[in-house]
Amino acid sequence: MRNRYGFTLLELMVVLAISAILSTLAAPSFTQMIQSNTTSSNVNNFLADMRFARSESIRRGGGVVMCRSDAPEVVHPTCGSGSDSNGHGWTSGWIIFQDWNNNGVQDTNEPLLRVKSPVAAMGSITEGDGTTSTQFRFTATGRLSISPTQLHFGGNYASNVQRLVCVDLGGRTRTASAGTVDCGSQ
Repeated sequence: MRNRYGFTLLELMVVLAISAILSTLAAPSFTQMIQSNTTSSNVNNFLADMRFARSESIRRGGGVVMCRSDAPEVVHPTCGSGSDSNGHGWTSGWIIFQDWNNNGVQDTNEPLLRVKSPVAAMGSITEGDGTTSTQFRFTATGRLSISPTQLHFGGNYASNVQRLVCVDLGGRTRTASAGTVDCGSQ
């Protein structure tokens, strides 16, 4: 008698069936993990740019604006119009510039400090109160010239994956816990 090495067709089919069942069970968890990592990464990028704009306004002793831009990657990007027909908000990208005359518009002599390209992987980054605010204007002391606000990241994701960014009048930002719907409730 000779010993034969290898698998029978039946053994191979059983192994394939078990691996198919296990991958079907793991796929939703893997998708949620990817969404959570995408949300966290985009929140961290947004918070870093908010902190940069705030610190630059203090360092430069004048107004700095971080605004949503409809086309941030063009040669001379401008702030967005405020009309967001697709409902995705800040995912179109943003720019940060020094605003010497405090009019909220980047004039030709005002330097562009930073550009953030569109966030393709994120479903939406929208204002929590339903307004169409498109900019954060920091004063020379690092304070905001608008009322406190909140931004929702990942509106089309499950609630435990979404993040809420709270921006206070002092220009400081913080992230609320997953599933929180209002900055005041924490």
